[in-house]
Amino acid sequence: MTKQQTWSQRFEAVLHPAIARFNASINFDIELIEYDLTGSQAHAKMLAHTGIISQEEGNLLVAGLEQIRQEYQQGNFNPGVEAEDVHFAVERRLIEIVGDVGKKLHTARSRNDQVGTDTRLYLRDQIKQIRSQLREFQRVLLDIAEKHVETLIPGYTHLQRAQPLSLAHHLLAYFQMAQRDWERLEDVEHRVNISPLGCGALAGTTFPIDRHYTAELLHFDRVYANSLDGVSDRDFVIEFLCAASLIMVHLSRLSEEVILWSSEEFGFITLKDSCATGSSIMPQKKNPDVPELVRGKTGRVFGHLQAMLVMMKGLPLAYNKDLQEDKEGLFDSVRTVKACLEAMTILLQEGLEFRTQRLSEAVSEDFSNATDVADYLAARGVPFREAYNLVGKVVKTSIAAGKLLKDLSLEEWKQLHPAFTADIYEAISPQQVVAARNSYGGTGFTQVSKALLAARAQIADC
Repeated sequence: MTKQQTWSQRFEAVLHPAIARFNASINFDIELIEYDLTGSQAHAKMLAHTGIISQEEGNLLVAGLEQIRQEYQQGNFNPGVEAEDVHFAVERRLIEIVGDVGKKLHTARSRNDQVGTDTRLYLRDQIKQIRSQLREFQRVLLDIAEKHVETLIPGYTHLQRAQPLSLAHHLLAYFQMAQRDWERLEDVEHRVNISPLGCGALAGTTFPIDRHYTAELLHFDRVYANSLDGVSDRDFVIEFLCAASLIMVHLSRLSEEVILWSSEEFGFITLKDSCATGSSIMPQKKNPDVPELVRGKTGRVFGHLQAMLVMMKGLPLAYNKDLQEDKEGLFDSVRTVKACLEAMTILLQEGLEFRTQRLSEAVSEDFSNATDVADYLAARGVPFREAYNLVGKVVKTSIAAGKLLKDLSLEEWKQLHPAFTADIYEAISPQQVVAARNSYGGTGFTQVSKALLAARAQIADC
């Protein structure tokens, strides 16, 4: 049997050891300890500020909590399962340090609003760190893109060759995805940064607390207007997991392309030894483990989002023990996103090299310039759909003859349509095909150069 719990004066018997272990969260919510200490210090200051406790008592509580912080950082405070959770662990140690005054800390507070406050402080901090990582990821993408404005890469739809692109344009697509992620997290942070402290268990408190005072001390933007909502809301966790899932979607899409590009069938990049591994049996192998792991880890973040949605959908107001299950998934998602962002940033910066000669060959050995032939005719007055059908026929006959469009003689072009002249060869050259797409947001070199300048300015302002 376990020793008597903090809450157990209502009970005649103690918890069964297995139930105590099942009920405890200290093994994972210890991650919140420094946020719990910070929130508790603000609460203690508020109790003194409002006269609920004396200023001397408030100072003693704050100092005792700071001592626990030092003990934890030095590895000297390691509560076990008998503490049940991080909040009880801190309170018990505080009483050991400051005596009976420590028992006053929980005045006008419940574990329900306490854990909600801790989780928000934690997530606010993590969002800032992830946004900083996203910026570094974007900087690396820009560094590479600026070197490859006029490097061409095949563009695909349905994983079939479509039209050639500037490699910089391709990389800038991921820059824009990351920008949306960065902005989305900023938006989520607005709803993370609301204080539930003072909501109590569910109905507020009879003590003359000042919720706005603690919110100001903890740098929250505002306080929850409804105590029931304050202790039971986990929308902010779900929103974060949605944002985290989208970050993983974008990293996974890039990972998939890196995996394809590194294969012998594509051969667009070479993986460097610092970011690849070998096979235990096939000595010639160099495996793209980093992007494969990122692609694989994406599913666990999706799973945590689904678990939160399923958990929340049936919970009546207000707090329920089910909500203890929000933390492991949240913590794991934060760790996963941060690790994957770091790994992919290193991979791009140090772990791969684009094979420009192979890329140049790739854009010259297909029919991805067919649209430009149709555009050539349309610019000379031929209705586009008619031009489209004419080019479709010539692609068909060229494939049968084992030729590419660049291999057709001028006479063959004129037989297709008299509007063709010798300048068709320049019009369908890969460099011109890309350069000609100069519409805003397009892959034309002029547009890409402008986009790079705008992107660099965008991240410099933040």
